[in-house]
Amino acid sequence: MITNTTLQDIHEIFELYKIASDFKKKVSGIQWPEFDRDMIEAEINERRHWKITVDGQIACVWSITFSDIQVWGERNSDPSVYIHRIATNPSFRGQKFVEQIAGWARPFALENNKRYVRMDTTAGNQRLTDYYVQCGFSHLGSKKMTDTTGLPAHYHHAIMELFQLEVL
Repeated sequence: MITNTTLQDIHEIFELYKIASDFKKKVSGIQWPEFDRDMIEAEINERRHWKITVDGQIACVWSITFSDIQVWGERNSDPSVYIHRIATNPSFRGQKFVEQIAGWARPFALENNKRYVRMDTTAGNQRLTDYYVQCGFSHLGSKKMTDTTGLPAHYHHAIMELFQLEVL
């Protein structure tokens, strides 16, 4: 079941981010930073932070935004929903949550008058790139990050892979 996270979920959200960061480092050598608690609380309060629950447990979390100019540049003017920080509980790996998120994101984008669902990930994990394409996203190529003011540390000096799902 897909619902918004709540402030009561915050401890578990940060546990999932830590687990995902450790896994990301193991697979690609790149680790997520520790995310700012105020940023996550703001996403929760603005109803931009989501979860998939399975048998009453949080199985996966992610956040959304409607603008991502530093990553997407001129393309940011396209009406889009941007998905960030997908983190999966290892007890639930293999359940194709990105496919479920894509299935949820299509009608969500349409309800919000958006044409695209977009994601980015740090370069260097071909398996993840292939998986996102398998989930229906087009791989639009890579982008060297330049202006990363205010972005989490994993964007600094990074090359990002860009993905897009057209919903119209």
